[in-house]
Amino acid sequence: MEISQSHKLANVCYDIRGPVLKRAAQLEAEGHHILKLHIGNPAPFGFEAPEEIVQDMIRNLPHSHGYGDSKGILSARRAVVQHYEERGLAGLTVEDVYLGNGVSELIVMALQALLNNGDEVLIPAPDYPLWTAAVSLSGGTPVHYICDEQAGWFPDLDDIEARITDRTKAIVIINPNNPTGAVYPRELLERLAGLARRRGLVVFADEIYDRILYDGAVHTSIATLAPDLLCLTFSGLSKTYRVCGYRSGWMAISGAKDRAESYIEGLDILANMRLCPNVPGQHAIQAALGGRQTINDLVRPGGRLYEQRERAWKLLNEIPGVSCVKPEGALYVFPRLDPEMYPISDDVRFALDLLEKQRILVVQGTGFNWPRPDHLRIVTLQHADDLEEAIGRFGALLATYRQ
Repeated sequence: MEISQSHKLANVCYDIRGPVLKRAAQLEAEGHHILKLHIGNPAPFGFEAPEEIVQDMIRNLPHSHGYGDSKGILSARRAVVQHYEERGLAGLTVEDVYLGNGVSELIVMALQALLNNGDEVLIPAPDYPLWTAAVSLSGGTPVHYICDEQAGWFPDLDDIEARITDRTKAIVIINPNNPTGAVYPRELLERLAGLARRRGLVVFADEIYDRILYDGAVHTSIATLAPDLLCLTFSGLSKTYRVCGYRSGWMAISGAKDRAESYIEGLDILANMRLCPNVPGQHAIQAALGGRQTINDLVRPGGRLYEQRERAWKLLNEIPGVSCVKPEGALYVFPRLDPEMYPISDDVRFALDLLEKQRILVVQGTGFNWPRPDHLRIVTLQHADDLEEAIGRFGALLATYRQ
């Protein structure tokens, strides 16, 4: 008898590690060199973890072989509290902080504890696809609201309002945004908080890129603007501190906790069931948040992340029929291919053709739940010269491409 996957996976998709990546692995096994522009993992591109973070983890390894507290070690949770206090978030205690094996684990926990079958969650389009997948896996229904490319990829509040029903439980806000790189201004966040307030929504704030900012962009945590709303803020060390493999993230619960005692009890149950997050990675948190912020050198003019973003954005906009909003944060560009010039009906096929013909690995825009096959995401972690070569090959394919 054939053994099939669970029906729970029917609407679960994560194309960042999907069929295009599988084909790339096959080509690499055959000896082909692939220019990888598909995943935000700094380590393969020569970005080193700050030495003090590595040393703190090494020093604590002899004391990290037993289970820790189900929410995480106290020193790390206290460091997270202090981090948010410095940003103006009042009323947070160590009991409001949950550490996780990356933010990904905590997103799944937060949704599983909240959603009943058929409950709806508002998620931006484009999105980081784990949010959509985790809502579906938790029995909920993801409802995508449009971010407007013509308005710098900011959320369209009228579109959000029109999609709210009596089943809507929460709204996801990804700021800085993956994949667009948009950084939301305070005024927009206040309007989003006002909408959540009027409609009684839980706010899930994905802020993993909160220190990766360019051109003077300022990040505001929406939780600081909404002390009366239940807000779950997610962040971690993976991107800013270049330690994705440590799997060290956190979730902070703020606001109307007195109206969410049952939900928080559910979070505690799930935290207890996993026993504890990985202990060695937690020892990196205090050193990271309290130490020198080396990311600042990378995102200012002359810094590697800044210059790579500049090069990618400029070169993409020089290709006829390609346009790209300049990202103010994160590690990505999300260019648009003019459908009049490039009538692409299947962007997965386009990504595969780009891989087969030019040996470049990207993720198609529909992989981020964008509704049309006219975008793709390019990661800006490659060295500037490699980005220039990759975008040149991309343009060469487009010059003759037909579907």
